[in-house]
This record gives sequence, structure tokens and C-alpha cells, in this order.
Amino acid sequence: MNFLAHLLLAGDDEGLRLGAMLGDFVRGRPENFRIPMEARRGVMLHRHIDQYIDALPQVAQLRNLFDSPFRRYSGIIIDLAFDHELTLRWDQYSDISLEQFDLDVREMLSRHTTWLPEELISFMRYADRRKLFASYRDEAEILISLKGIGTRLSRANPLHRVDEIWSDLKPAFSAEFEVVFPLVQLAVSDWIQQSESE
Repeated sequence: MNFLAHLLLAGDDEGLRLGAMLGDFVRGRPENFRIPMEARRGVMLHRHIDQYIDALPQVAQLRNLFDSPFRRYSGIIIDLAFDHELTLRWDQYSDISLEQFDLDVREMLSRHTTWLPEELISFMRYADRRKLFASYRDEAEILISLKGIGTRLSRANPLHRVDEIWSDLKPAFSAEFEVVFPLVQLAVSDWIQQSESE
């Protein structure tokens, strides 16, 4: 799952939502993060979701559909593809519009800029220019985002060529999302209940 799915799975809890965004921008042990305690819990949830998804057999089967040289980067491609699939079904999972959700996330982040990592602030400037995350409905925007990720990776990669395989894999992305997302929702619900009882 990419940013949009992580944010939705965090529910209405602002700390969990902050952690949903921070999860890809902080490294190391949560207790060492220079962020508020409630956001640390959100980072822990973000990591739990990533680990849970990586272990799902459905996701492993989906990765196996990728040929070289794309297989090494299949996790990144699947993450963005699942965000795209989420936008296509948004009304099934949220009572507010995707555009309003997008705005709410930006307003939340603007209240916390004094301690947010510069990397995240920079990413949100890019997101504002591209009108992410609402524009994830558009396959072309997903492909542009993948190209952008590719330029930030240290080694040469094929992410600028995902359009060559996208249409062939799109049915599999859609089918597996339908199975995987409800499983992740249940896993998140269990994690939240357990963490609140500890």
C-alpha cells in the first residue's frame, strides 16, 4: 500500500494519520524518533501494514507475474497500483469524497510543519503540484509517479517503463486488491485493538 491506503487505514486518529505519512520518511527505532508520541504509534502501524502485506500469499503471487527487470521493483509498482485501485472504489471505503479527504490530509500536515521532516515537506510540495492523492484515479498519474520514484533511486531501474507492462497486469492488480484490502482492514483493526489494550 502507498500513502493513500495508509492514510485511509489510519482512520480518523490524527496521530495514526501522521504516522501513515511519516512511515516512509523516518528510519530506526520508533522510540528514537523526534516526533510526538501519537505519531510514533502511527509509524508503528504503517510498518505493521507493510509487513503484513509483504507476507500475504496473494501479493507474492502478484509479484510472480512480473518478469525481469520489473520483478525487483514489483513491490513499488504494486503499492501504487493498489492506491489507484483504492481510488476507483473510494466510495466503498469512505463516507467523504476523495477530494475532501485529500484536503483534510493537507490541512493536518500544515498544522505540524514545525516538526515534520524536510523530506516529507518537500514531498508534499511535489504532491501539491501534481494534485496527489486525488489524481491517483488517473492511470497516467500513477505512471508519472513511478517515473518520479525511479529518478530518486540510486541504481538504474525500469520504473520509467512501467507503461509497457501496466495494461497486461491491470486485471491482476484489480482482482488482488479486492481480496487484499479487506484482509488488511481486519489486520489493522486487530492491531489497533491490541495496541490500545497494552
